[in-house]
Amino acid sequence: MHSASPQGHLERRLQNRHIQLIALGGTIGTGLFLGSAGIIELAGPSVLLGYAIGGLVIFFIMRFLGEMLVEESNAGSFSYFANRYVGRFAGFLSGWNCVALYVLVGMLELTAAGKFIQFWWPGIPTWVTAAVFFVLINGVNFINVKAYGEFEFWFALIKIVAVVAMIGAGLYLLVNTDRPEQTVRNLWTHGGFFSNGLSGLVMAFAFIMFAFGGVEMLGFAAAETDQPRTVIPKAVNQLIYRVLVFYIGSMAVLMSLTPWTDLLAQLKAGGDTYSSSPFVLVFSGIGETTAAHLLNFVILTATLSVYNSMVYSNSRLLYGMAQEGNAPKSLAAVNQRGVPVRAIVYPGIFTALCVVLNYVAPANVIELLMSLIVAALVITWTIIIVAHWRFRRAHAARGTVLGFPAPAAPLTNAICLAAMALVVGVMLLTPAIRSSALAIPVWVLLVYGVYRIIDRQRSLCVPETAAKSALAAARTPV
Repeated sequence: MHSASPQGHLERRLQNRHIQLIALGGTIGTGLFLGSAGIIELAGPSVLLGYAIGGLVIFFIMRFLGEMLVEESNAGSFSYFANRYVGRFAGFLSGWNCVALYVLVGMLELTAAGKFIQFWWPGIPTWVTAAVFFVLINGVNFINVKAYGEFEFWFALIKIVAVVAMIGAGLYLLVNTDRPEQTVRNLWTHGGFFSNGLSGLVMAFAFIMFAFGGVEMLGFAAAETDQPRTVIPKAVNQLIYRVLVFYIGSMAVLMSLTPWTDLLAQLKAGGDTYSSSPFVLVFSGIGETTAAHLLNFVILTATLSVYNSMVYSNSRLLYGMAQEGNAPKSLAAVNQRGVPVRAIVYPGIFTALCVVLNYVAPANVIELLMSLIVAALVITWTIIIVAHWRFRRAHAARGTVLGFPAPAAPLTNAICLAAMALVVGVMLLTPAIRSSALAIPVWVLLVYGVYRIIDRQRSLCVPETAAKSALAAARTPV
C-alpha cells in the first residue's frame, strides 16, 4: 500500500527489506560497540554466556510482541496493547516511559558518536559532534517514512557487512598468525572463563540486557509495513541468529585476538572504561590500522543508525498515543507526506539536552545515561510481558487461532518476569547504578500522578460535553 495520507494518516511504505533492517538496527549499536567494555570488565570471557542468556530472554519478549502485532498491527505498539489488555494507566505509563527511554537512548547515541569521531580528531568536543548529527538525522526524518526506511536500510546494511567482515578477518588472523597472544585459549587462560566468578556474570546482567535495548522498535514499524503478517514473524525469528552471530560471534573473536585483561588495560588508559570502542582498540593494537579506521567508521554509522531509529520510533509512538488519548491530540497531526512533524520536534527538544550535558560534564554522561536506560527498559519489557499474558488469556477465551503464537507461554512469560526482577536486583546491588533502580518506583508514581490529573480533567469534560450535546439536540427543530 502506498497511500498519500491526505487526511492525516501514516503511510504504509515500508517494505520487507526495510523492516528486516530496522529490526537489526535496534540490536547493533552502542550497547555492543561501546557498552561491551563495561560488561567485559565485570564478567570477563563469560560475557559470551551472558549474551546467550540475555539474547534468549529478549527473543521470548519479542515473540510476545510479535504475536500481538500479527493479530493487531497498531502504530502505538506495546502502548496500545497495554492500554487495551492491562488498563489505561498501563498504556499511559508504557507510552510515556518509552518516550523517555528513546530520548535517553538518543542522547546516548549522539554522545557515543562524539567518542568515535574523537578517534580521528581528538580535539573535537563531543557536544559539537552531537549537535551536527542531531540536525542531520532529524532532517532526514522530516522527509517521509520511505526516506527513513532507505536511510536505515543502508546504515544497517553497512554495519552488517562490516561486522561479518570483522569476524571473518578475526578468524583469519587467528588461523594464520604466529603471535602466541592471538589464540582462542584467551577465553579461558587469563583467570578462567568465569574470571570474576559466577557473581561477576550475574552482576553484569543489567548491562547485558542494556545491549539489547531497541529491539522493541520493530513494533512501531509494523504500522507502516505493507505485509505485517508475513514480515513481522520473519524479523522476530531472525533475532536469535543475530544474537549468535553479532554479539557472541564478534565478542568471541575480539577476546581471542587480545587477552581480555590487556584490552581492559587499554580502555582504562584512555581515561575510563568507555573511552573508546573495544573493537577498534583490538585491531589498532595488533597493527591492523586500516581495519581499525574502517571499523570505527562502521561503528559510527551503527550509532547514527540507532539514533535514526529512535527518532522514528518515538514519533510513531507519540502518534499512536495521541490517537488513544494518552498524549495531546496535536501529536497525531501529520503533513501531506505522512510525517508526524510535531511528534518528531517535541522529543527532539529534550534530546538536544545531550549537547548541553556533553558541554557541562562530558566525562560522566555515558554511565549516567546507560543506568537510566536500563531502568526504563525494565519497565518497557515488563509491560510487554504482562500485556501479552493478558492478551493470550483474552484470545484464548474467544477461541482465536493465533497466527504467530509465542513458544511455551505463559511459562516463558514467568521466566522473563524473573529475568526482569534479576536485573533490578543487580542494579540495587551495584552502587554506581543503584540510584537508577530506586528511581523506578518514583518515576512510576510521578507518571501515575500526572495520569490521575489528566483522567480527572477528562471525566469533568465528559458531562459538560454531554450536556452541550443534549442542549443542542433540544434546540434542534423536529
